[in-house]
Amino acid sequence: MTIHNTEIAPGQHQVVKIPVGRLPSGNVIRIQAHVYRSSLEGPVVLLLAGVHGDEVNGVEIMRRAISQGYFKNLRRGTAIAIPILNIYGFINFSREVPDGKDINRSFPGNMKGSLASRVARTLTKKILPMADVVVDFHTGGQSHYNYPQIRYTRGDLLSEKLARAFAPPYLVVKPTIPKSLRKVATEQGKQVLVFEGGESLRYDGFSIEKGLAGIHRLLHAREMADGPPPEPEKTLTFRKTTWVRAPRAGMFLWNKCSGHKIYKGEVLGLINNPYGEGSIRVIAPRDGYLIGHNNAPVVSQGDALFHLGYAWEEV
Repeated sequence: MTIHNTEIAPGQHQVVKIPVGRLPSGNVIRIQAHVYRSSLEGPVVLLLAGVHGDEVNGVEIMRRAISQGYFKNLRRGTAIAIPILNIYGFINFSREVPDGKDINRSFPGNMKGSLASRVARTLTKKILPMADVVVDFHTGGQSHYNYPQIRYTRGDLLSEKLARAFAPPYLVVKPTIPKSLRKVATEQGKQVLVFEGGESLRYDGFSIEKGLAGIHRLLHAREMADGPPPEPEKTLTFRKTTWVRAPRAGMFLWNKCSGHKIYKGEVLGLINNPYGEGSIRVIAPRDGYLIGHNNAPVVSQGDALFHLGYAWEEV
């Protein structure tokens, strides 16, 4: 196996550094990939985080997985671990690259395009073709918390099977988004999972633990890891989701947070007038489970407050 002129022989661990550009100071920015290759052939699993630079929980999951030796002594196959794809966003505490573009809306990318497009193209051309399985670690966006969940594509039975093996608290069936990594990798015939857990720029130990346990189970399911995996807990699969939005602007306090089962007509939170002139209740439109919620103290009319999963089944 060769990645960016670096050969990784069977039984080796190599760190491959792929340049993607320079800072204005002249410092070279590189994507750093840890490649662990077993002495026996098998599936190639690509695990990456930091596509959005402010999503630190995914970075921490990958950091711990590497430092705790999750990929050492694989029974078979290869693991490619990339803790941070968007170095620019990471050092600037930003979701996007400096020009404001989103790498996860720039695939498959173009080496003559924007900075986000060039980073996407580097991954698409140099690493993605080697992978059989892709696990992309994310968190909620600014102030949005996501309960630990795996998202996969409807009708992709192999990815669904792998998602069940990962065994997070929630599985969410979601269509692919144009120009996303999941869209491009799915079109190339890869099994693709997107992990969501926690919120940006804030550690969430619960989500990190669920991500690490899922990696162990996934490697075990692909017969790549020895030893018993963590015992899976109850998993709920949601076939449909909807957003509960702010009926007006004001100061927001939630009564129910992610992970709770809720019922139609239940009060989920309050939006208060900042001058003390009354409040309005946020009501659940149907039965379901909260798979995400907004932690922002001040909201505008129409803001997404709760992500509600329904049409569920227990695995």
